[in-house]
Amino acid sequence: MAGLFSGKKILLTGGAGFIGSFVVEQLIETRGVDPAAIVVPRSRDCDLRVLENAKRAVRGCRVVLHLAAQTGGIAFSRSHPASQYYNCSLINLHMLEAARQEGVEQFIAVGNLLAYPATAPSPLREEMLYTGRIAGTHLGIGVSKLDLVAMAEMYHREYGMRVSVLLPANAYGPRDRFDPEISHVIPATIRKCFVDPELVVWGDGSPTRDFLYVEDLAEGIVLAAEKLQGFECVNLASGREISIRDLVSLIARLTDFKGRITFDASKSGGDPRRAASTERADRLIGLKPRFTLEDGLRQTIEWYKQTERDR
Repeated sequence: MAGLFSGKKILLTGGAGFIGSFVVEQLIETRGVDPAAIVVPRSRDCDLRVLENAKRAVRGCRVVLHLAAQTGGIAFSRSHPASQYYNCSLINLHMLEAARQEGVEQFIAVGNLLAYPATAPSPLREEMLYTGRIAGTHLGIGVSKLDLVAMAEMYHREYGMRVSVLLPANAYGPRDRFDPEISHVIPATIRKCFVDPELVVWGDGSPTRDFLYVEDLAEGIVLAAEKLQGFECVNLASGREISIRDLVSLIARLTDFKGRITFDASKSGGDPRRAASTERADRLIGLKPRFTLEDGLRQTIEWYKQTERDR
């Protein structure tokens, strides 16, 4: 093993979660990192909303990959804007400050496309971040992710930290959360296809999204740590866009769902279009997603059938 991670202790917040678990595998399997060198704090033992806990977690680490956040689907974000903003912002600020005090060599923080204004035209480009208001459907989490970009830039300007923020498209794949209270559109739809006689989808199905398979996202995070210098804000996306209506139809076909599909236009389906430009990522990181949406959905559905279906 050589390069950024060689012989170094790595802190991976959120490393026990959906995306984080795949980042751990990327580090071990493709970069040869010793599992003992990867620190994964658990929220039950290490509440990162407390600065002293963040300082304890980062102690001795040279690289920080920061994924920890309070997340959920549209329904959760709409009903918890203040607490979601409070929790995510405290975690972000404390992790940056703890890393600064520890003198880490590289800090990569993971946000998402919800940081973009509701009126930003697609494909979303990084220079559009401060051009409008965050959508009310995800105000708390969206503003916290936008603030994360600003925090990172300020820590770089004042302290010279090597700190960058990634804004990924919607991640999906095995180990995602299928709990209907907090799940996003892909796991929620897969679950409904197996447990509900009728598939009811929020919105009219016209909004479009970009979905990035979790293994591709994990590789992008690792590549970003290796390649980004100074401060950068970079989208990570597949570069392919699909409407929610077409996505639901594809999942129904792959799960062999035979029931009725209804689109409830009285419920918000979120922003009308949310796809991201990959131009900066292509230039700075060089991520080449390996999985098509259909391939990734097949993997996710098979995992659900084997592990979640009978729960």
